[in-house]
Amino acid sequence: MNAGTTTIGAATTTNSTATNNAAGTTTGTNTSTTATSTRTRTRLRTSTTSLTSTVALSYNLYTSGSRSASIRAAEEQVRFDQLGVDVQVETVRLNVATDYYNLQNADQQVLIQQAAVTNALASLRDAQALENAGIGTRFDTLRAQVQVANSTQKLTNAQAQQQIARRQLAQRLSISQSVDLSAAEPIEVVGLWNLSLEDSIILAFKNRAELEQQLTNRNIAEQNRRLALSAIGPQVSVGANYNISDPFATSYTNFNGGASDQYSLAATVKLLLFDGGAARASAAQQEANKAIAETNFANTRNQIRFNVERDYANLQANLSNIQTSTVALAQARESLRLARLRFQAGVGTQTDVISAENDLTNSEGNYVAAIVNYNISLASLQRDTSSIRLR
Repeated sequence: MNAGTTTIGAATTTNSTATNNAAGTTTGTNTSTTATSTRTRTRLRTSTTSLTSTVALSYNLYTSGSRSASIRAAEEQVRFDQLGVDVQVETVRLNVATDYYNLQNADQQVLIQQAAVTNALASLRDAQALENAGIGTRFDTLRAQVQVANSTQKLTNAQAQQQIARRQLAQRLSISQSVDLSAAEPIEVVGLWNLSLEDSIILAFKNRAELEQQLTNRNIAEQNRRLALSAIGPQVSVGANYNISDPFATSYTNFNGGASDQYSLAATVKLLLFDGGAARASAAQQEANKAIAETNFANTRNQIRFNVERDYANLQANLSNIQTSTVALAQARESLRLARLRFQAGVGTQTDVISAENDLTNSEGNYVAAIVNYNISLASLQRDTSSIRLR
């Protein structure tokens, strides 16, 4: 037999059936929202075991936006984490490029200082030869020896910096300590930047993942605000329950047993009348988080603009320095050649030779530094305006 009742906020329907071999009876009770129909058969027994199984299903039909807000907040969090990976990949790429260029610079500095030692030794030999011939002075020889010592010290320092640069790159790449790294390419300009400053800034605003992260944070705060307010909204859920029970005798003289099943359907409406203001306070907190995300967006945008302007200025300055140092390097080499010839001819001084050697060493260092700094500025500018898109 089926029976059903309807109440405010809930509706329940219950049914039960049983079979009997000998006779059948029907009874019905209705205390709340349940009606049952039972058939039994009776025998005497000494003990009984009952097997009962229950299946229950429930579904939140309406949640005042809680479900959709939770889903969207989770999606935005996934997007935020993807952007975080994006930022880390770009940062690692820039760091590796910078370390590699620094290693190139360190390798070249060793070569420059080795050349400086060679030049100092050549000047020392010339000074000693002139002194032995009675043309030069002991003072010139001592000056040449001091120049050799100074150049040797600079070479030692350059070799130490080279080792540091190698270990820095190895640490960045997580390479074994037994591996000795060296730059595989000569120092040269790796490329040109063809965009204007204004176009570079616009490209950075378009591509940088950090800006998207702040917008994603704002969206997360908005969804959390909706989630907080959903707690004081109506909640509607539906459910179903099915129960089956089968008692049977383990030892008996007369058998008395039967199987029965029962199901019910229900709809529930919940409404939180008072929560002490917790939901609205949580919503206000999320509004503050939205304002923080907007402020962080503005700060990040300003920082990105500054980084682009800084790296663009450095790029242009180093490009100009490359051209200037190229000319200066050729002039310094020629100056040293002439100073040596003058000294060997007895019309020049050792001071002229040492000065020319120092000028050559400085010119070579300036030329290398201009190219390395240009490449680093170019890598930084590419980082400022690019971002990997993870899909």
